[in-house]
Amino acid sequence: MGKPVVPRTGHATARINGTVVADATEWRETEGNVYFPPESVKKEYFSGTDLTTWCPWKGDASYYSIDVGSAKHENAAWYYKEPLAGAVDLRDHVAFYKTKVEVTVE
Repeated sequence: MGKPVVPRTGHATARINGTVVADATEWRETEGNVYFPPESVKKEYFSGTDLTTWCPWKGDASYYSIDVGSAKHENAAWYYKEPLAGAVDLRDHVAFYKTKVEVTVE
């Protein structure tokens, strides 16, 4: 029912206006999204929000807003604290809305 969750290596970076908010040499990828491991995320820019959504194969997603400089990007990132069985490899990994955060992979 779910999509493949593929481990990747190389260099993945998430930036807002040039500021790096996540940087990883290993990550997960599914549905065209890079999921950064929790240790690669620069937590000082992130704050939890009350927004949750539900995916039929990944489960309940929680969201972060990202504060960079004087700009706050509401609900710009999401993660799965308790993913469903098919998405267990995504636990606590963080993905970003491409319209709010520039994600590059090399």
